[in-house]
Amino acid sequence: MKKNTKQRAKEGKINIPRLILRIVIVVIALMLLLFIIKIAPNYTKDEFADKINLIINNNNITRNLKSDIIIEDNTVYLSVDDVSNFFDEYLLVEEENSRIITTSNTKTVVIPFDSTKIYISGSNIELAHKLMQKDDKIYLPMTDLTDIYNIEVNYYSNSNIVTIDSLNRKLVQATSSKKMNVKYKTTIFSKTVDKVERGDTLILVQDKENNSNVEEDGWIKVRTKNGKLGYVKKEDISNEQVLREELDTNTRLDGKVSLVWDYYSQYVTAPVRDGKIEGINVVSPSFYEISASGDIDSNIGTDGKAYIEWAHANGYKIWPMLSNSELGDMEAVSKILSKFETRAYLIENIVKELVDAGVDGINVDFENMYMEDKDNYSRFLIELAPRLHELGLTLSVDVTAPDGSETWSLCFDRNVIGKVADYIIFMGYDQNGTSSTKAGTVAGADWVELNIKKFLGQEGVDKSKLILAMPFYTRLWKETDGTLTSSVVNMRSVTVPEGTEKTWDENTKQFYIEYEKDGAIYKMWIEDEESLKAKLDLVNRYDLAGAAYWSKDRELNTVWNIIDEKLNINND
Repeated sequence: MKKNTKQRAKEGKINIPRLILRIVIVVIALMLLLFIIKIAPNYTKDEFADKINLIINNNNITRNLKSDIIIEDNTVYLSVDDVSNFFDEYLLVEEENSRIITTSNTKTVVIPFDSTKIYISGSNIELAHKLMQKDDKIYLPMTDLTDIYNIEVNYYSNSNIVTIDSLNRKLVQATSSKKMNVKYKTTIFSKTVDKVERGDTLILVQDKENNSNVEEDGWIKVRTKNGKLGYVKKEDISNEQVLREELDTNTRLDGKVSLVWDYYSQYVTAPVRDGKIEGINVVSPSFYEISASGDIDSNIGTDGKAYIEWAHANGYKIWPMLSNSELGDMEAVSKILSKFETRAYLIENIVKELVDAGVDGINVDFENMYMEDKDNYSRFLIELAPRLHELGLTLSVDVTAPDGSETWSLCFDRNVIGKVADYIIFMGYDQNGTSSTKAGTVAGADWVELNIKKFLGQEGVDKSKLILAMPFYTRLWKETDGTLTSSVVNMRSVTVPEGTEKTWDENTKQFYIEYEKDGAIYKMWIEDEESLKAKLDLVNRYDLAGAAYWSKDRELNTVWNIIDEKLNINND
């Protein structure tokens, strides 16, 4: 028979004090383990305590700095690498010209190495300080560049913190209701990062995603007057007020884009339009061509002005097309793109034309360029975008399918264009064109979808910027004695000879016809309402920015209601 604990204790077989001691030791060990897991991280040593910390839009990004911040003459200097990392991904250092070219959302700026006179969006101004060159690195005086990047820069010497705030972002402040400690994390056990007095002003940190205060379990994230970030109890602040609302700098449309190109040559006047076209919200008339000098050949005239009035009266945005097709000289285009001065001259002419015309944006359609000019073409768009955005104008850029020929496809950096432009338009046609050695569709749905995937995948283009352009035409192919020719047939002009059977091609989502006449074999993949529906379905399936159509007056009248139904366009 087993003896109970009390009996065993009486017999001296159990030492009660020792048992209690063991239990206490286990409890202390468990509490210590809990402290290590839950609480100790709140007291980790600040690895950047001995250097200047950088807080951008209430995020401490000191860990990501490539070079130390320099403070001199009450001016905050950041290295070129850091400015490129945080403010201008496409900052360009031209060693050969001893200058930096940088852009912001609304400014294009040239900063010489050894001068305070800088070029900014067509004008010259003086900075208080020059660039600094130290240890083979170049530093920019950020305190002097606040208007360029639209930021506010402050240095808190007592805490060794630099704060940089975008003036486009929402700013909310509140008042401390009592003297309290600002905590590293949302717990009273966390370390204290700063102390505030009753009545101190606190900046409330905003969640960019939902444009509201950062709050958690009754705590709210703040920035103190010393630039320190931390948490206080929400109940301990008062007088919350919004000092600055989020500034909407978006030059894109709400909802889907539905754009129709209204092409007419430089040798005729703008078409006369009357009434409303259902299903569109943007028109792109062929107003502009570039010349070899970088000037703009405008074909607006009296009829073009009437066209603009018609479009705006019907609620359409107008993004005139700027083309290099009439110039037809790759060497001339290359020279324009090769230097900042010639790009800037072209950009100034573009801006002047758009402002004078009173339009809403531009559609840049440069085709057939040297592959070697790919980066220079990107620079042109990088420098053009801020000038347009400063005026609230939209930039859309036409490109071909990836992975084609050097002068037709490889001359575009679609990733960069997709970032700097408001919209990148994939001209989803001429899958088989005049140079094709075999008959085929102009724009099969399978080919179009494959290239959409390339844009979103290998090219890294955001779906919210990608517009799919589709043709209002097809080709009639003629095979005679081994010779292949083709001719363009507008959608509205497609005819099927009597007795010819139409066969549905499930891959291309088109009707196919083939017939013999006068010893020749004719083939056509038809563009009609059904093929258009399939392409519009791709726009919705991949949640693209919208659709575009080449070009007006080639279509069937029935297409506009189809487009309106598929894309739910509202241009009222």
